[in-house]
Amino acid sequence: MPIPVEQLLAPYEYKPELVERIASRKVQPPITIINPNPEWPQRFEEVKTRIQEVLGPFIETITHTGSTSVPGLPAKDIIDIDLTVKDATDEASYVKPLEEAGFRFLLREPRWHEHRFFVEDWPNAYHVNLHVWGPDSPEAARHLIFRDWLLKSSADRDLYAKVKYEAAEQTMAGETVMDYTLRKDKVIQEILRRAFRDLGYIE
Repeated sequence: MPIPVEQLLAPYEYKPELVERIASRKVQPPITIINPNPEWPQRFEEVKTRIQEVLGPFIETITHTGSTSVPGLPAKDIIDIDLTVKDATDEASYVKPLEEAGFRFLLREPRWHEHRFFVEDWPNAYHVNLHVWGPDSPEAARHLIFRDWLLKSSADRDLYAKVKYEAAEQTMAGETVMDYTLRKDKVIQEILRRAFRDLGYIE
């Protein structure tokens, strides 16, 4: 069913105290922006196939999001994937299969659209961020809106690339990926507003 526009527009305030941490990364990917890699789409397809093999009919959608899903956009060498499942609270249906497929379960955020977060960080693996959502997640929908707008708007694509480089350069050694993400947030919200306006969601 369509996600109500008011849910798409609702602001989100990150509250670290509501994050339930399960494990930590074994390998911390570098916060380094690199030129677009033509192999990124194929990497996504390979990972998508592995997920489909272990979860099958429990899957609603698997989508390549984030900067590596936008041709021509510089990015960290990390594949971002949104996985929507029939019931994200039913962890018994997907956590163990995903772990057996090479993913590490890092955290859950039950109050943020039932979000669960996995990474692929075993030796020689691609760096993958796997976000698991329940059906009709506004956040997963926003990811698609943002991606599709960057595909459409060369001006905002260039702006986002510039901000990514600046944020990476300003992020000091020892800071986290979350610090890097927060540095970009203001511009991300500006770009999203233009995307919402293009869709007729706001004036």
